[in-house]
Amino acid sequence: MKIEKWLIYAWVTTLLWGVWGAFSEMPTKAGFPATLGYIVWAISMIPCAIVALWRIKWKLDVSGKAIFYGMMVGLLGAVGQLLLFQALRMGPAYIIFPFVSMSPVVTIALSLWLLKERPTKRQRWGIVIALLAIFFLSVQQGEGDVEGGMWLVLATSVFVMWGVQAYFMKLGNKVAKAESIFVYMAISGVLLIPVAYLMTDFSLPINTDPSLISSAFVIQLLNAVGALTLVYAYRYGKAVIVSPLTGLAPLITVVLSLIIYAVFPGTILLIGLVLATIAMVALAE
Repeated sequence: MKIEKWLIYAWVTTLLWGVWGAFSEMPTKAGFPATLGYIVWAISMIPCAIVALWRIKWKLDVSGKAIFYGMMVGLLGAVGQLLLFQALRMGPAYIIFPFVSMSPVVTIALSLWLLKERPTKRQRWGIVIALLAIFFLSVQQGEGDVEGGMWLVLATSVFVMWGVQAYFMKLGNKVAKAESIFVYMAISGVLLIPVAYLMTDFSLPINTDPSLISSAFVIQLLNAVGALTLVYAYRYGKAVIVSPLTGLAPLITVVLSLIIYAVFPGTILLIGLVLATIAMVALAE
């Protein structure tokens, strides 16, 4: 049986992002701030962009549409990441993460409304189950009453930005090569390095051990390569399917975390794992 290109790229992205998620907090817990982690991520995008350019024989698309969509995709993702850092400083992670993780809802709505994409009946069920799985896999334990504030505004902004980002990624693939879109994504990420640096709280102790920074680079490289394969997934596949499928990366993260820490999943995570497995099968039609 022939496997569609979009599905291969989507699975690779899901796998890479899932592994990245399992190890992404290790540098932070070792004293390397998330904002500096962003800088390392932006730098890790550079070798991937070079590979992308090599694939198109160094012929970067410099049309206005290619630059616009590529930069918009990059900025929506990068700015969203920086806003998420700030939201987590001000609000509860156990509410913010599940909320932001549901950004595929925005992509799906835009794809159905504006792109007129139509999934099959089986895929429609897969989308619904995937969204439920993403929510259950992202739920974290918390306690106490929480009032809304600026953190809620920031989290909502990230939710919208990441949903629109995927929609723009699909549009960009209609007017330019996927490789060119990715290169502009990398450029936009690098341009925001000074912002991430200024957001860093240098009054706190920071671990700058070379081995830790090297480990952070390898971990962030998984994210960067996953972003490259994601662009290819949107080139060949429907955004309404690719978005929820790659959103199931936490399935890999949770499974790896359970193996590494030898902890049996609670009821909520177990429900998420089962739903995610069902969704993957349904979406891979």
